[in-house]
Amino acid sequence: MPTLATQAAPLLTAEVQQLAADWYQKLDVHAPLVELLSLIDEEAEMKFPEATLRGEAEFEGWYERVIRIFFDEVHTLKTVDVTPTDAGADVKVVVHWEASVWNPPAAKSQRIKLDAYQTWKVRRSPIAGKPIIATYIVDELKYDADSAKL
Repeated sequence: MPTLATQAAPLLTAEVQQLAADWYQKLDVHAPLVELLSLIDEEAEMKFPEATLRGEAEFEGWYERVIRIFFDEVHTLKTVDVTPTDAGADVKVVVHWEASVWNPPAAKSQRIKLDAYQTWKVRRSPIAGKPIIATYIVDELKYDADSAKL
């Protein structure tokens, strides 16, 4: 159980970097939803190219859909730049994402390969005392030359 001191403690860069690493590792293995929910604020706002989500219920619908579309996912963190704020931290993330997708009736799957540029707002959970994602925005996608497109 976190103490009041833990809940009020400023976020450390290493904590936020570990949050990002944990987040992408869980996405790669299509972890159970509850594991991902433990890493986001229950009122989190998430902006993806295809949708803007608010809260856990909308995230659940999105996650259940994408784990049925993409497979053989690999997220490789390139940068996690953390700027502390009074409310937690502003974070700039660049992650290289590769995933396969099969669009029936195609004979073969296609491989998507891109760098995703993102802006996160992270705060300390008042319940667990650990960093959680409050805002997650995909700012830009830059495809590799040999990538399939979303």
